[in-house]
Amino acid sequence: MDLVLQGPGASAAQAGELARLCGAGGVAAVAPDAFRLAAARRSAEAARWCAERRLDCAWVSPSMRFADMRLLAMDMDSTLITIECIDELGAIAGRGAEIAAITARAMRGELEFTESLKRRVALLEGVREEALVRVYRDKLRLSPGAERLIGACKAAGLKLMLVSGGFSYFTERLRARLGFDAVRSNELELRDGRLTGRLVGEIVNARVKAEAVRAAARALGARREQMIAIGDGANDLPMMDEAAISVAFRAKPIVREFAAFALDHSGLDGVLNFFL
Repeated sequence: MDLVLQGPGASAAQAGELARLCGAGGVAAVAPDAFRLAAARRSAEAARWCAERRLDCAWVSPSMRFADMRLLAMDMDSTLITIECIDELGAIAGRGAEIAAITARAMRGELEFTESLKRRVALLEGVREEALVRVYRDKLRLSPGAERLIGACKAAGLKLMLVSGGFSYFTERLRARLGFDAVRSNELELRDGRLTGRLVGEIVNARVKAEAVRAAARALGARREQMIAIGDGANDLPMMDEAAISVAFRAKPIVREFAAFALDHSGLDGVLNFFL
């Protein structure tokens, strides 16, 4: 196996030290802050070494090639973007702490997602539609490396899906802005310019997210080995299980333990360094 070392400030000296620790056959720089250690010996000690230095490491097959990928599916809140939109709406409603606490428990897998979402949305009843505009304009920011990852996917011909338990107001704007091929998300009900505290249509939960990714792969004729799925919370796990390349991005422990790869310190474009 090869070992990819990356993260802000990762250096050639560190790569060399890790290569000696793992008995690697060679070291190559693959990005300014990323190195590939060829034919490294897999060990728990290497992961501890990286964690102590706040660097990401990933054991990858030398045969993994980005040109073979067909589909990238990713979550929105705390993955593509740095915020949880519902928490920001809750802050505007004066219910921020209450909603954020429910969000955190759901993302850790302590609460069933559908019920937790209904409870949080109910707390938004009466919020003016303008709050959605304010969150998108003033709070929503892309995660580091998002645009570079998306640009590389487009250049390589991958289809891009944004699959979110969040809200269509935000996913549709991100679709137009970034060029996603498909989105699936929840729609907030509005009446007389205010949120009603309810959702419209089927709730996009963990099961629906996985089904959406599965359907997209089937339409493309993409095998599991040709799919990348990125998420951060427990409701992303079934979706991530559809792809051989599952990536936990700044994720909760339950997701980090499940995923094939984890990026705790690197940007989203760190995904590109897993591949030749």
